[in-house]
Amino acid sequence: MASSVSFHGSNDGMQIGNNYGTVNASFTDPLDKLPIAEGAEFDSYADQHEDFCLPGTRSELLSQIFEWAESSDGKCIFWLNGMAGTGKSTIARTVAGSFKKRGQLGATFFFKRGEADRSNAKYLISTITKQLVTKHQPLVPAVLKAIEKNPNISSKSLSQQFDTLLLQPLLGLKVDQPATVMLIIDALDECDRENDLRTILKLLFRLQEVKSVCLRIFLTSRPELPIRLGFRQSNNHQDLVLHELPKPVIEHDIRLYLEDKFSTIRKERSFASNWPGDEVINELVRMSTPLFIFAATAYRFVNGGRHPKRQLQKFLASQAATSASQMDKIYLPVLNQLIHSDEDDPTEVLKEFQDIIGTIILLATPLSIISLARLLHLSAEDIIELLDPLHSVLHIPTNSGAPVRILHLSFRDFLINATSIFHVDEKETHQKIVLHCLSIMDTGLKQNICGLSSYGTQRTNIDNEVINKHLSADLQYSCRYWVYHFEHSHSHITMPSAFDFMKKHLLHWLEALSLMDIISEAVAMMDILQSGAGDDVDTEFSNFLYDAKRFILKNTYIASLAPLQLYCSGLVFLPMQSTIRKIFLDSRPKQIHMLPQVEDNWSPGLQTLEGHSGLVHSVAFSHDGQMVVSGSYDNTIKLWDAKTGSELQTLKGHSSWVYSVAFSHDSQMVVSGSDDNTIKLWDAKTGSELQTLKDHSDSVHSVAFSHNDQMVVSGSDDKTIKLWNTKTGSELQTLRGHYGHIYSVAFSHNDQIVVSGSDDYTIKLWDIKTGSELQTLEGYLRYIYSVAFSHDDQMVVSGSYDNTIKLWDAKTGSLLQTLKGHSSHVYSVAFSHDSQMVVSGSDDKTIKLWDTKTGSELQTLKGHSNGVYSVAFSYDDQMVASGSRDNTIKLWNAKTSSELQIFKGHSDSIRSVAFSHDGQMVVSGSRDNTIKLWDAKTGSELQTLKGHSHMGVNSVAFSHDGQMVASGSSDETIKLWDAKTGSELHTLKGHSHWVNSVAFSHDGQMVASGSDDHTIKLWDVKTGSELQTLKGHSGRVKPVAFSYDSQMVVSGSDDYTVKLWDTKTGSELQTLEGHSSWVYSVAFSHDGQMVVSGSGGTIKLWDAKTGSELRTLKGHSGDIYSVVFSYDGQMVISCSDDNTIKLWDVKTGSELQTLKSHPDSVNSVAPYNSVVSALHAEELTSTKPTSISQRCDGCRPTSHNFNLQASLSDSWVALAGENILWLPIEHRRFTASAVKEATLALGYDDGRVSIIGFHTGKGI
Repeated sequence: MASSVSFHGSNDGMQIGNNYGTVNASFTDPLDKLPIAEGAEFDSYADQHEDFCLPGTRSELLSQIFEWAESSDGKCIFWLNGMAGTGKSTIARTVAGSFKKRGQLGATFFFKRGEADRSNAKYLISTITKQLVTKHQPLVPAVLKAIEKNPNISSKSLSQQFDTLLLQPLLGLKVDQPATVMLIIDALDECDRENDLRTILKLLFRLQEVKSVCLRIFLTSRPELPIRLGFRQSNNHQDLVLHELPKPVIEHDIRLYLEDKFSTIRKERSFASNWPGDEVINELVRMSTPLFIFAATAYRFVNGGRHPKRQLQKFLASQAATSASQMDKIYLPVLNQLIHSDEDDPTEVLKEFQDIIGTIILLATPLSIISLARLLHLSAEDIIELLDPLHSVLHIPTNSGAPVRILHLSFRDFLINATSIFHVDEKETHQKIVLHCLSIMDTGLKQNICGLSSYGTQRTNIDNEVINKHLSADLQYSCRYWVYHFEHSHSHITMPSAFDFMKKHLLHWLEALSLMDIISEAVAMMDILQSGAGDDVDTEFSNFLYDAKRFILKNTYIASLAPLQLYCSGLVFLPMQSTIRKIFLDSRPKQIHMLPQVEDNWSPGLQTLEGHSGLVHSVAFSHDGQMVVSGSYDNTIKLWDAKTGSELQTLKGHSSWVYSVAFSHDSQMVVSGSDDNTIKLWDAKTGSELQTLKDHSDSVHSVAFSHNDQMVVSGSDDKTIKLWNTKTGSELQTLRGHYGHIYSVAFSHNDQIVVSGSDDYTIKLWDIKTGSELQTLEGYLRYIYSVAFSHDDQMVVSGSYDNTIKLWDAKTGSLLQTLKGHSSHVYSVAFSHDSQMVVSGSDDKTIKLWDTKTGSELQTLKGHSNGVYSVAFSYDDQMVASGSRDNTIKLWNAKTSSELQIFKGHSDSIRSVAFSHDGQMVVSGSRDNTIKLWDAKTGSELQTLKGHSHMGVNSVAFSHDGQMVASGSSDETIKLWDAKTGSELHTLKGHSHWVNSVAFSHDGQMVASGSDDHTIKLWDVKTGSELQTLKGHSGRVKPVAFSYDSQMVVSGSDDYTVKLWDTKTGSELQTLEGHSSWVYSVAFSHDGQMVVSGSGGTIKLWDAKTGSELRTLKGHSGDIYSVVFSYDGQMVISCSDDNTIKLWDVKTGSELQTLKSHPDSVNSVAPYNSVVSALHAEELTSTKPTSISQRCDGCRPTSHNFNLQASLSDSWVALAGENILWLPIEHRRFTASAVKEATLALGYDDGRVSIIGFHTGKGI
């Protein structure tokens, strides 16, 4: 959105630095992605009728505040605190107005309980940032850059938002003369989450680091304990207790307020000049002191009726007649009006009061009269009639579409705690609201509620007006807050209704949450429902809730990206026995008719956390179980929410790989060790770097906190172990004794011993006090990568390069057990907190759980696509975290005792898949040396072909009549098979190295094979005899293909050339030179006149007769691994690891269309490239070497219509160029793939072959 700023002469906006002359500037507003809390600004529309301090009131206090703000040595924060009703918000509003007039107001945020976005800190930082940037243009570039780098920053932790959006831009600001900038935060105590209060204060104190401007923070709150404790952590604040001001000062200000307000009534009603008289004013002052809310309510009560004099008499009489509390005296006169009418039945009025007012005061965020009427199934007229006498306690707008608000939180407190007839039963009312919400959702929710045209429509492309049109305010409220009301009802009464609702509407509800952009809140809602269900709820509902939570954890990301994928990807990839699948599977798109192979039951894998761009070398849980920390070769540390899997913070500061991370035992700090030779201590809440510990002379491989958090231990490649003081950062001791690199260190739980593991094949135990070596544990002949103490300090566990785990007696040093089961190096080991289990992570891609008493293997957790470098138990032993070379962190259920999931398929990685020409069958070749034939329509296995003997099958192909299969293997042979009977027809021997590719001629008479021995061979299909050996390449031959008349063969090699050969004579016809990298794909045009080749980032078109280069097609920014001609030869399709598929015009070389990955997609790394189906039902299959990795995601058409039936990239399947199915990470990392018209065949590292079939009908 384009914005402009211009002014001439005076300007009320904040100006930082020197500003001269006329300013005219235009800039692109970077803030569209930053959500704000509506109504949080001091002068918002919602609060436009709120009072400011009257002239002459609060004079001394305001002077003190202004003096503090303008003082060059003033404290960073001024904390105004006081009990409810003492006028804190009015003062904050007045201070804000004054500084706005001075041009020094930076931003304001007025918290308010009961108003969703203002009752929590979710949008605190983004709201403040948006105001600051709006007022101060020099901040725009830095904030814009921050948002571009972190487009989802507003969903991150408070600390990361603060650092990215506020602190760093302010620190980077360059001005000549720092100006005063005021930030005002009101009613901090009304922020719902107690943990956020302390975090907010910590962050605010960090603003004192900013020197580019003179920041002053004015903050108000009740003196609640968490806030008091937060302020004790820093002396850089000034505070004032409002209700402790001298009584005469308070009385004076209240008197001026009442005189002013009653003067207004007197003038408006033309009362006598002496009304109401000094005596009445004095009495009202006496009653009000020290609560301004009393005086304000009294005024509104008197002015709210048609007869102010009578209202005043009523109010005074009610005060004289009772000795009740001050809150009773404020509110009972207002409420008694409801039941003192002769026209209405008091019992009926009280019932309406409980229903309507009880709902209003307990809503999580205010609703309009119209929405309240729908929610409560009442008429708007009935609600308006009840509310009419209550203008002195509620803000009741004349517009029935605007929200009804409580004027002061004390009114809510009064009704909940009252002993009068107006008491609102909080639990009972919440129960009623739950049922109302369920009713609204049952009526209003449905599949594709917004009428979207595509299952791949992205949330960012749906206009909010469309969403609000189809999801009314009451429906949105019900979707977001029905679980909130369930939680606060503290009752199981509504459980049956909730179960009935979810069995019918679970997906509809999640779709609505996704459209509302709050699907991330669904996991916490499931936790609340599971916790609230307890043991009294039947097993069926408990199982349903478990299933629903797993479904949400699995699909939160894609639902937030494309909401309707809940019905596509969400359902299609559910386990077969999932309750959700059984109930809702028929809700999937009718275009998806052939479903992929999936597990029977939920695997132990709970979540996959993606975000690192390098391998994850270390993971750890916080001791409170709330967070996971990870350290990566991308030089960063990330903090994650352990429940939802969302990324909380990224800690940057290391200049090289992060080898090790750990939490302090109070969960307040993180320590990291790096290849840059340093150890860093970080604040886990704010993300700020606390200390850098420098003294190692080589990489730091391992770090750990002592259990009292007073020390850190580090192990380094410099062969030393160091102990450090966490408070001062000083080095306490250096332990020497290893003569190799130290890979792992850990404290005993009594903090008396350190254990270390080294590549000198030994484990050592050290006395912390003396630094002396206590024991050396020997028994390994290979590196020791990981060591840990059991929590009772009785055992030490170690993991080694020799693939084993060993358990040792920590006192005697004797070997207790050797645990065998991994097939490669064991990089990480850890004890459970009850010392009953050990978890291990290995380069064999698995995690294993072991029984420490028996040494037996309890579970093997599979899911990583590369080696596992780090494992850790959560502190309740319910979960395991693992970090891998595949750049991901996985969270696992450590208590799952599910049976091993056995999939139909091969026993090892799939290297090649291909369709028969008629699309009826799929063939797959695997590293397990077998070939399998599959029915493409049903997915059932038809045959297993065995015969290859070494290192796996690299390439498979069907003859064009579908009668035969050819397979090429690392055993240097090609085999021909009968596709119907599975019998072996011929074994073709002659190559002296691996066979990389095989292809049938179109007439079915020949097979061509390309090999690492630099040759291509042609074979007679009938006899199996070798016809020709084509020699000429100086490198390995990768792709081979026949011309359609079978007269020529084209080959591509890692010698950077393409060669054309005569199939009859074996002579080399042409050498096509021009590529500067390996050639991975070649193809003939259908008429045989042209050849296309893909290499590096370029595609080249060649004249097949002359060998001349016709044109070079440039546009891909990554390596190209598939090229194919359209049937009519007019177009070329190319696939690249730049996340795109491109269509090119053969005649002009111009780019016709690009299928692009969505920019917000999660980047995945797959060892093979994306593939597309050829035009007019021609087939394209493609593989690429595992040494090359690819980043590729979802595809969507950007221009030009074409007849592309199916396209596949690592994240998305598209039909006719329109995304229909998103692939979860475990289905995205295929190792071989083929597309035939609208059917996909995908082969995986674990041996699975999945076939997904589509009908080609477009749209919903």
